[in-house]
Amino acid sequence: MAGQEIVSIEPATGAILWRNMPGNADEEVAVARAHWAAWAAQPLAYRLEALRRFANVVRARTDAFADLIARETGKPLWEARTEVDTVISKVNISATAFAERTPQRRLDSQLGGRLTLRHKPHGVLAVLGPYNFPAHLPNGHIVPALLAGNAVVFKPSEKTPAVGAFLVDCFHEAGVPKGVLRLLIGGAAEGKALAAHPDIDGLLFTGSARTGIALNRAFADTPEKILALEMGGNNPIIVWDTPDLHSAAVLIVQSAFTSAGQRCTAARRLIVDERLHAPLLAELAKLLDRVIVGDPHADPQPFMGPVIDNEAADLLTESFLTLMSRGGRPIRHMQRPDDNRPFLTPGVIDVTDMNDRPDVELFGPILQMIRVNSFSDAIAEANNTRYGLSASLVSQNPALYDQFWANIRAGIVNWNKPTNGASSSAPFGGIGWSGNHRPSAYYAADYCAYPVVSSEADQARALIGIGLRDE
Repeated sequence: MAGQEIVSIEPATGAILWRNMPGNADEEVAVARAHWAAWAAQPLAYRLEALRRFANVVRARTDAFADLIARETGKPLWEARTEVDTVISKVNISATAFAERTPQRRLDSQLGGRLTLRHKPHGVLAVLGPYNFPAHLPNGHIVPALLAGNAVVFKPSEKTPAVGAFLVDCFHEAGVPKGVLRLLIGGAAEGKALAAHPDIDGLLFTGSARTGIALNRAFADTPEKILALEMGGNNPIIVWDTPDLHSAAVLIVQSAFTSAGQRCTAARRLIVDERLHAPLLAELAKLLDRVIVGDPHADPQPFMGPVIDNEAADLLTESFLTLMSRGGRPIRHMQRPDDNRPFLTPGVIDVTDMNDRPDVELFGPILQMIRVNSFSDAIAEANNTRYGLSASLVSQNPALYDQFWANIRAGIVNWNKPTNGASSSAPFGGIGWSGNHRPSAYYAADYCAYPVVSSEADQARALIGIGLRDE
């Protein structure tokens, strides 16, 4: 029985952007399996040159690519352009990372032999992409996987299939063989079929903790397959001992509300000195009064667009009301100007007096504030989560940052910087429910190939010097 047609809707307008029937995981994996060995046998320089051509294709199609990302996700055009830029830069970053993380090396050896370290690709890797960065995040898996010599079957989010199709088309136009990079359009059923397919050699995933944990359980019986999980975060930003409250407010807004809060590194919790919270909130209010929420192509450009769809907007609205009903005190109500479209204004709520605050990732423009009386309490509150992706301290006291860095549980720890905006030139990952210790970005090379150590000699010369009877 054929699956239901996949239809992509522009969140800002409600217009149908793209539609297609879902694909077949068996067929796509079979094609990739048939082609990966020839790709892996090509010299590294050949694969790298194909990927450099891909970067040039994307560069030439920047305007169309950014426009499509903005339309399909709702993010402002300026932000969509930065996403295209990261897609382009990923190739050179991956080449450097490959040379540094997975090179060929000659190691010390004894008895006139040699010991070499080389790396082999896994084979066919599945990539499941998210909707919030539908080009950048899957590309962050695809480029290093192809460079290492793997074939890839990529299933984009059913909410952003058009961007996924555009991305794959850029690879193919650049000369990456169509058999080596396959596009699987579909929803949850196709994603489950791909993840459970016996002929994939691993899965590279970016998405929610709930899905990531389900995948972790599903892969428990297949330790021979690589599984790289990049999940979400309930990320804290602490403001403490800083006289520049305007800059602190800017960092809070950037952390919590960029991409309408739809970033895994977005600040979900603002932890602040009880003595500082009133003047800080005053600065934050002045800034939020100026934040433009609007259509991605509007002029002047908005700071943030809508969330991905009406279902997400409904869930976030319900979540804000639930926080209120459980004791949260609204500082700034999250509003929905149009009931038919998923535009939401930034919401801030004081949950200090709430019992049993939910440790969940509210993937949207909701910031929960918690007031504390000591810096040690602030760190304890920041660590009061099963997640551990990103954390930031806003303070002019270096000693506090030393204490914060030493004690915070997160894979990304920032000082006087937002919680988001991580560099692709560094590893990206977290602990707890934020990942399975397979950091991506610069360290993606680590899970795209496995090390092979060889003890070698030009001639077979061997003897046993002990434990044998005399001849």
